[in-house]
Amino acid sequence: MKKFLILQLRPETEASDSEFEAILRVAGLSYEEVHRIRVEQGNIEEIDLDNYAAIIAGGSPFDVGIPEEKKSVVQKNVELFFEKLFDKLVPQDFPFLGACSGNGLLGRYCGATITNKYAEPLQSVEVTVTDEGINDPLLRGLPKKFSAFVGHKEACDDVPPGAVLLVTSEPCPVQMFRVKKNLYATQFHPEADADEFILRIKIYKYAGYFKPEEAENLIEALKETNTPVPKIILSRFVDRYRA
Repeated sequence: MKKFLILQLRPETEASDSEFEAILRVAGLSYEEVHRIRVEQGNIEEIDLDNYAAIIAGGSPFDVGIPEEKKSVVQKNVELFFEKLFDKLVPQDFPFLGACSGNGLLGRYCGATITNKYAEPLQSVEVTVTDEGINDPLLRGLPKKFSAFVGHKEACDDVPPGAVLLVTSEPCPVQMFRVKKNLYATQFHPEADADEFILRIKIYKYAGYFKPEEAENLIEALKETNTPVPKIILSRFVDRYRA
């Protein structure tokens, strides 16, 4: 049985571990079905795609749109890793789902401009499935509008050339897109629930996503929030490629 490759980018171990558990829980994956790599730690062996059914990439505090001279060595290495990975994935149309950072990384690779124009604080927002998205295998039959957790300092300014816009919103037009038939990226977090986002608010309180003094209000606003539809999207991705 081929495994699912889980790629993570978060330098904070508590956030990385919690995200990993959330991905497994929401996707219905067991430890035996996955291979986890923390990309930010480096020393990664050559990835043989023949060993994997699909790839899921988590989020990160890195901003790909900032000037190169402001990026840390760790961030530069992470971005180089994904550039080389996409050199393999895109020509092969290999199954990939990237959340948040995956949106920026895949979007930039495909030619989109990434800036802070459509940044969103850590919160739940309403998003809308596009006409093209209605017929996508991951979205077919789901509500036209649904709530999703977001939190990002940058996003795609426009749809990457050649990509299909699947989900949009007024505050951030590119919420989900597909490249070819099997490569997906979401600006929202399909793995997250309220507890996961509350943890991230605490960990990233001084990371620039929001004003530190707003943390408690954001936490209170999220406590009773439920976003079931994005979880279905992640689960469907896994079910589609598990076979």
